[in-house]
Amino acid sequence: MPLALSTLGLPGTPLDQVVGLAADHGWNGLELRCSSDQPIRLQLDPGQRQHAARTFARAGVVPLTLASYIGVAAPGPDGPVVDDLLAHLRLAADLGCRHLRVFPHGGPGALGAADARAVRRLREVAGQASRLGVRILVETHDSHRSAAVLAGLLDQVGHPAIGAVWDLLHTWLAGETPTEAGRVLAPHLGYAQVKDIASAGDLTPIALGDGVLPIAECLRLLPRRSWVAWEYEAPWHPRAAPLAPRLRAGAEYLTGLRSA
Repeated sequence: MPLALSTLGLPGTPLDQVVGLAADHGWNGLELRCSSDQPIRLQLDPGQRQHAARTFARAGVVPLTLASYIGVAAPGPDGPVVDDLLAHLRLAADLGCRHLRVFPHGGPGALGAADARAVRRLREVAGQASRLGVRILVETHDSHRSAAVLAGLLDQVGHPAIGAVWDLLHTWLAGETPTEAGRVLAPHLGYAQVKDIASAGDLTPIALGDGVLPIAECLRLLPRRSWVAWEYEAPWHPRAAPLAPRLRAGAEYLTGLRSA
C-alpha cells in the first residue's frame, strides 16, 4: 500500500525539505498543495517546474497529486473555471503528477444545477486531461461531501479521466459508513484520503488512530495497491500539534493496519 503525505500539514515548508521528510519517514508520495503562497503554485516558470520534478525523481518520491482549490460546480460562468482547470492540468503534467484534485463548491441552490455546471466543465477538459496523462479527481467535500451525491455527479460525467478522492472525514460527517461510501465510489475511485479527529464537534487534526474516524475499515475496502494519503489540516487549526514529529508513527500506523 503506497502512502502519500499532504503538504497541507507542512505549510510554507520549502519543497526540498518536504521531500526529504517524506523520503525519510516512510511516505512514498506527496499531495502537493497548490496555492500562490506555497512552494507549488501556478506562477512557477518552466525552469522551476523542471527543478521540482527533478527533486521528486532524485528522492524517489512520487508527486501523486496537485491539490488545487478549484470548485468545478461553483456558480458563475464556465469559462474561468475551465481556464483554471487547464492551467492546473499543465502544471500537474509538468511536475509529473498523476492526479489533479478539485473540489465541488456547488454553493447554495439546487444540487441538480451544481451537477450540471460540473458535468459541462469536466467534460470540456477531460480530453486534455487524458492527453496529458493526468486524472482529475473530485473530492468528497462541501456541497458533495456524501459519496452517494458525488458518485451521482461522476456517473453523469462518464469519462475515465474524471474520478474521485474519497475523503473519509467528509463521508463520515455525511452519515455514510465506509462500506456505503466505498461501494458507490468504487467505479470512480482514485485513492482515499484519511485523517483523525476527536469528534464531529472538534475537527482539530490529531495523530492517526487516536480519534473516532473508521480508518481501519476504510483501508480494508481499498484495492490492495491503492494509494492512501494523510491530510493533516494544520493551517485551519492553530491548536494542532506540529505534523513533522508524527510522520514516522503515522506511516507505521497505516502500514500496520493494511498488513493486519
